[in-house]
Formats: sequence, structure tokens, C-alpha cells
Amino acid sequence: MPVLSRLLDTGRLDDPPLPGFAVTGALREWYAEGDQDELEYAALTLAARASLRLLDVDPDAPPRRVVVVADVADPAVIPAPALDRGAVTVGATVRLADVRSLHVDDPDAEPDVRAAVEAVIAADLGSEEAVFVMEQAEGHELQWYATQELGPLLELS
Repeated sequence: MPVLSRLLDTGRLDDPPLPGFAVTGALREWYAEGDQDELEYAALTLAARASLRLLDVDPDAPPRRVVVVADVADPAVIPAPALDRGAVTVGATVRLADVRSLHVDDPDAEPDVRAAVEAVIAADLGSEEAVFVMEQAEGHELQWYATQELGPLLELS
């Protein structure tokens, strides 16, 4: 949520390089049966999980996963397969005008997201119990918002 506040205040996301997720070659290979919409949803899901790691390093942020969907020129998007099959590094400034939609947890998801943030490292290390906690948070669908709704969304938070 603090990133969304900065996006609204400055008209752009943080300075590049930025972490991101996209439909990469590795994601296409892994999800071979999916059409474009399914691949984009898979990238969104990976981004939502990665947002838990960002919440882990910012304990003052509200425990809500946030994914910003933006159009970025292909040359500025560099796959980072060592991190994840859909991970990329965005080497360009992402302006509010580039943003197509915002996907944010409903406040009702906060307890499950808070628990998932606390479990993310254990899940990465293979704890089945921690993976279950992460899946509880992932059971909450992110809410879709248009960029015009950014101000009202932040006022409600």
C-alpha cells in the first residue's frame, strides 16, 4: 500500500530497476497448456506471492498483497529465471499512465496475509505447514481496481 501511495503522489513507481512478473518464456514452458489469459493470471499469482516478501521487509505496511499491472516496452523487461519462472527486472520508469489495473487484497484478507508474511521464509525453506499458511492467503482473490480508483482505494485503507 505504501507503493500505491507513492504512485499516486509522484505519478510513477519507485526508480528502476524494479522487480516484476510477466509472461516469460519459462512461464510459457511451465504452463504449456494455458492460453494467454491463463498465463497472465499465473504471472499475477506469482506477483501476489512475491508481494508477501515485500511485506516481510516493511512491517509497518498494511498486510494486503498488491499487484500493479502495467504496460512496459519489451526491451525494458529482462527475465530473471533464477528468481522465479515469471520473474523479471523492469529497467524503465513505470508511470501512472502505464498502469492498466491494480489488484489488492480486501481488508478481510489481512489476518491470513499477516500469517503468510510470517510464514514466507519457512515456506521457501520447504515447511509444509508454512506452505499451507501461504495457501490460506492465496485463497483470497485479489480485488480489481482501475487506475481512476487509486485515490478512493487509498482513502479506504
